[in-house]
Amino acid sequence: MSDTLQIKSVPISRRDSFNTRDKQTRELKPFYSGDIKILLLENISQKAVDILNKAGYQVEFHTKALDKDALIEKIKDVHVVGIRSKTKLTQEVLSHANKLIAIGCFCIGTNQVDLTYAASRGICVFNSPFSNSRSVAELVIAEIILLARQLGDRSREMHDGVWNKVSNNCYEIRGKTLGIIGYGHIGTQLGVLAESLGMHVIWYDILPLMPIGMSTAVESLDEVLAEADFVSCHVPETPETKNMIGARELALMKPGSYLINASRGTVVDIDALAASLKSGHLAGAAVDVYPKEPLANGPGFESPLRNCPNTLLTPHIGGSTEEAQRMIGIEVATAATKFVNTGASINAVNFAECDLRAIPSTDRTTVRIVNVHQNVPGVLRQINNILADYNVNKQISDSKGDVAYFMADVTVEDSKDINTIYEHVTAIGENIITRVLF
Repeated sequence: MSDTLQIKSVPISRRDSFNTRDKQTRELKPFYSGDIKILLLENISQKAVDILNKAGYQVEFHTKALDKDALIEKIKDVHVVGIRSKTKLTQEVLSHANKLIAIGCFCIGTNQVDLTYAASRGICVFNSPFSNSRSVAELVIAEIILLARQLGDRSREMHDGVWNKVSNNCYEIRGKTLGIIGYGHIGTQLGVLAESLGMHVIWYDILPLMPIGMSTAVESLDEVLAEADFVSCHVPETPETKNMIGARELALMKPGSYLINASRGTVVDIDALAASLKSGHLAGAAVDVYPKEPLANGPGFESPLRNCPNTLLTPHIGGSTEEAQRMIGIEVATAATKFVNTGASINAVNFAECDLRAIPSTDRTTVRIVNVHQNVPGVLRQINNILADYNVNKQISDSKGDVAYFMADVTVEDSKDINTIYEHVTAIGENIITRVLF
């Protein structure tokens, strides 16, 4: 550890600090920030690469997911890994991640990561739950119109050289009822767009939420299924949502209605949906997510839904727009950079959310201690006993489940004391990870 601390200052902002008396604040960095290694997989947005490069990290970029053996080898020596939906960070993989402190999921879902095990290793997980909401909502609107006009089948017929001009069972969507299952960020945006096209919107959610526009909440899932002409699913993957749309639920839907799933592949029973389409009970469906998805682009996709009538199949592209990927890249890369540099865990998925106000640029002797430990009685007392001989300017601690997170800004006049603090905190039996930022 160097005896000379190279301290930079940055302009203050309301978001970063409540200290409005000082126009400059300290820019915190981990020791040896140039040695921070980042592994980005699955063609993460160039904007994210730019942000991480600007932070001074070593960035390794791959356009595709890695197989398990290659991933285990690569993850041994990196501090942050960025993934999308194909890479599976299981306990087996993460057990080899000796230096990993953060995972960036450049997508909405985090079910591809063992969140509990990651937290137990002191690995903070970030995602981007809202940045692609508009892209998904627009795709669903497009699919509603395509299904109502049977455009998928007509297009395929034309490519096959068949001219089939028909109007039977083709409809305008104006005046039709859209039923939304899951009234979160995507569901609300979808409702607004649908109303602008003249649709009636009803929705069901397990939480009491404020309706937007003229939409109406209903009391049960069954009520949505029975009343809607189009049903669109927007729920997370949980044990409760697995196969929540099965044979029973499909039978409750109006004859000639349509089902759209752009949420998670386990939400809809694919075999039951295929049977409902082939029987003619449903007039069509659009599916963007599947229980099992290929790891790479190319041939080999199999599904009972293939060749079902008036069925639109897309390869999990709901959030795959340039705009969404850019916003996701900015959000996740910025969150990961702040966590590495300042310890801020705001918007973390598996950690308690903690942050401290910025350090004024005039303060040249304060360092930040960041600690992850087992959430058991007595640990904070041990840490504060270690810090008792120093001036603690501010500190924060919070917990989530079995893991607790602690941050403190400590005045250290002699840089040799930094090693002393670090060694003593690290020696606590319940310690998981301790870092020093300056």
